[in-house]
Amino acid sequence: MKDYQEQDALVLFSGGQDSTTCLYWAKRQFRNTYALCFIYGQRHSQEVENARRIADMARTPFQVLDAGIISRLAPNSLTDFSVEMDEGKPAGSYPNTFVPGRNLLFLTFAATLAYAQGVKHLVTGVSEADYSGYPDCRDTFIRSANATLNLAMDNQFVIHTPLMWRNKKEVWRLADELDVFDIVKNETLTCYNGILAEGCGHCPACRLRNKGLQEYLAERGNNL
Repeated sequence: MKDYQEQDALVLFSGGQDSTTCLYWAKRQFRNTYALCFIYGQRHSQEVENARRIADMARTPFQVLDAGIISRLAPNSLTDFSVEMDEGKPAGSYPNTFVPGRNLLFLTFAATLAYAQGVKHLVTGVSEADYSGYPDCRDTFIRSANATLNLAMDNQFVIHTPLMWRNKKEVWRLADELDVFDIVKNETLTCYNGILAEGCGHCPACRLRNKGLQEYLAERGNNL
């Protein structure tokens, strides 16, 4: 890991398990860290307020950007309440919790804001190791987006993905190593149905989160 202690970073931040872990990871790596949250027509407004609350706990400047256009571009169950949410990945296709273009637009908006503020480092919590099959969580996408943003703005952004090769058990381990395990466990909102901490227990996000937590707790217990 390079030394970034004299540089600043902008974290794409939703207040969920992954982005909260990334926020605290970035606070260890960079001089100053800023949190950027998006309103994009998601199912629950609690996400934004919870993200603001956690950013305050982390003493991190927080900004909200309206990206509501995303909800009007393609049907999906996270922004269209009339679509019943898939609880698994349908054979041969993506789950309808996939929001087409979301991460590409988020990174574009974040890079544009970072450009204006003189920030070159972007941090996002996407993962290819343990996710719901979304194509915009893959390492190849991030590398491509990074190159495109650099060409588009004639800049040298660096997109950091500290969770890219970590499954959910390993994300919990990282939170523990960062001394924020209890914050991530009790204060984050990952549930697609807007329920804090353990969540609803049956949406895809909750199942991934809780499976990883139980695996990590079993590992940690065995190592005590």
